Amino acid sequence: MKQPKRVEEQQTQEGCEIANIWEVLGRRWSLLILKNLCNKEAIRFNELKRSLSGISSTVLSDRLLELEREGLISKKIYPEIPPKVEYSITPQAKELETIIKELGKWANHWKSPQQLQKTKL
Repeated sequence: MKQPKRVEEQQTQEGCEIANIWEVLGRRWSLLILKNLCNKEAIRFNELKRSLSGISSTVLSDRLLELEREGLISKKIYPEIPPKVEYSITPQAKELETIIKELGKWANHWKSPQQLQKTKL
């Protein structure tokens, strides 16, 4: 049975919106950065870098810029020498916190056999 045109258009629009946000959230490190920012009021660059084992400064900088452009994080620059910069999660991204936690639970529940092997070592 063919769906009414209005329902079809809505599903297409929702699919596009998911694809658009996944362009940002699907990039490596993006969800982990948001997860770390959810746990703190504000965090400085080097503290965030230490919490993300294996990320380079360049990649972290790029991801923070992307997330800031999307309105998911905010950056506050303090006028002092040396410059102090803090990152925090926006109210818009704060709404993702539940989804990120549930995604983590799901990932732990459905670990691949390869991941299970690594945790046993």
